[in-house]
Amino acid sequence: MSNFVFPAAEIPSAAVRGTDARYAVSRIFCVGRNYADHAREMGADPTREPPFYFTKPASALTASGSTVPYPTETRNYHYEMELVLAIGAPVFKVTPEAAVAAIWGYATGLDMTRRDLQAAAKAGGKPWDTAKGFDQSAILGEIVRKSELGVLDRGAITLSVNGVEKQHGDLADMIWNQAEIVSNLSHLYHLHPGDLIYTGTPAGVGAVVTGDVMLGRIEGLGEIQLTVGPAE
Repeated sequence: MSNFVFPAAEIPSAAVRGTDARYAVSRIFCVGRNYADHAREMGADPTREPPFYFTKPASALTASGSTVPYPTETRNYHYEMELVLAIGAPVFKVTPEAAVAAIWGYATGLDMTRRDLQAAAKAGGKPWDTAKGFDQSAILGEIVRKSELGVLDRGAITLSVNGVEKQHGDLADMIWNQAEIVSNLSHLYHLHPGDLIYTGTPAGVGAVVTGDVMLGRIEGLGEIQLTVGPAE
């Protein structure tokens, strides 16, 4: 048994619908600009860009229904509503057809972003880590097993703030579908159970402030909720 200098950190995990067992999370990958309308609102050309990724630490994982403090060092705190894939089998360099079998489950997710820090990083050609990978920035609903849903490749994805709809799209509008994402990512990494993939957001991203309540929905999957608390 290992003798650690400090107590080992708790393993981040997510609830799984219909069971007390939890899904242990090791890595969080995020796909950038994967809906054409969102790519355009961010000033990019969706017809020319292959998929690209950024990551969040597993420690950023936060359950739906939480209240999180308004984050430090930002004045432009944004929501991004997303479908999340949970990997359930090891895959490496697989085809899109084979990649589908590696998807174990789906969840609703919010990729919370310090947009002003992201804009500054883009302008300076610097990494996005402080804009995307901060504490409590990866919000996740319960995981629903694919065996219960089938392949979730279409359906409305929406988000409201204080009851006012801000985002509305369809999973079928992804530039790169989930099979292509897993396949492409498997050529860059050995993927394993415990890997989550946030698949991108539709247009309509925007800022929230203390007291705001976000409610996201994905047709056939469920809801996710987040409340913004006071800054620490």
